[in-house]
Amino acid sequence: MHVQEWLETVPAVSIYALVGLVIGLESLGIPLPGEIILVSSALLASQHGDIDPFVLGACASAGAVIGDSIGYAIGRKGGRPLLAWLGGKFPRHFSEGHIATAERSFQKWGMWAVFFGRFVALLRIFAGPLAGVLHMPYWKFLTANILGGVLWAGGTTAVIYYVGVVAESWLKRFSWLGLVVAVLLGVASMLILKRKAKKAQAESPETAAAEAVPATE
Repeated sequence: MHVQEWLETVPAVSIYALVGLVIGLESLGIPLPGEIILVSSALLASQHGDIDPFVLGACASAGAVIGDSIGYAIGRKGGRPLLAWLGGKFPRHFSEGHIATAERSFQKWGMWAVFFGRFVALLRIFAGPLAGVLHMPYWKFLTANILGGVLWAGGTTAVIYYVGVVAESWLKRFSWLGLVVAVLLGVASMLILKRKAKKAQAESPETAAAEAVPATE
């Protein structure tokens, strides 16, 4: 496998930097495949001893927390015009409907929207900038940001890493087939985590009220 052979030649420090950078930029508010990069890197770490899963998880967590904090600062300074600008640059992700949904989530759940937003792609991009635009107290934002960032990044790294270790014999015997199986298992694990996060939100009394009554100023 040419791609796999190429990945084996990439220095571990480059993997750490790539994961931290991509997740940081995604958390800042730029639509990037942070979750895909993290899952792929954790799976790669499970097959190559040069990549330390603890360092990888730490870099991913740092990228998530720092990126969200920068996004918060930008959102607080840019305000509503920033959301309008992002809507023009990234209409697929920052449409008026998506912004309204995310804003309603923040108004109803407060800091928990930042925490649970880590496990939902749309809110993961919105969390930092929108929290700043809505002037959420920084200590609340930072608390939810750290807890959510570490749990999401560290948890994802741990789950995918151990899935990769378990699938190592498959990788050796069936090469690409084993890799596909490992990736599918990893994705399934993440979907379960996301479903639990969404279920926790849906069961909240405030969620039911939000769905029944249109949000007003």
